Amino acid sequence: MALGLSAAGCAATSGYKQRSDLVSDPSACADKRFEVYFVPDRATLTDAARMAIGMTATQLQGCQIKHVKVTGLADARSGTAAANQTISERRARTVAEALAGAGLPAPAFDIEAAGADGALVGGVNDPLRRRTEVLIEVVGPR
Repeated sequence: MALGLSAAGCAATSGYKQRSDLVSDPSACADKRFEVYFVPDRATLTDAARMAIGMTATQLQGCQIKHVKVTGLADARSGTAAANQTISERRARTVAEALAGAGLPAPAFDIEAAGADGALVGGVNDPLRRRTEVLIEVVGPR
């Protein structure tokens, strides 16, 4: 019992007076990188994708956005190179439109598509390439 009381006493006299003395919050105005995944042969946002886009836009509300890069990718398991390029472009546009609709500045967007070439990693088809990669560069608070 005495040991428990002395340990509790140490914690009470540790010198920390407020939570902020122990915990620091990361700046919301920092670069963000995330991926949006799609079902095969589709360029429609899933609920999880909408949530990721919405959460990111909310985090960056008070920030000055310098640049937004959106790269659409496709896996090459099926379809022609032209079809994979088209689906990559559609995915990138879909994500860019959702980001702009969520409040990110449209003029800052750079939209790319990798098509079938983007589906290969080390010469092997990567089925997880059914995605769009997003990089948002932030200058700082507005």
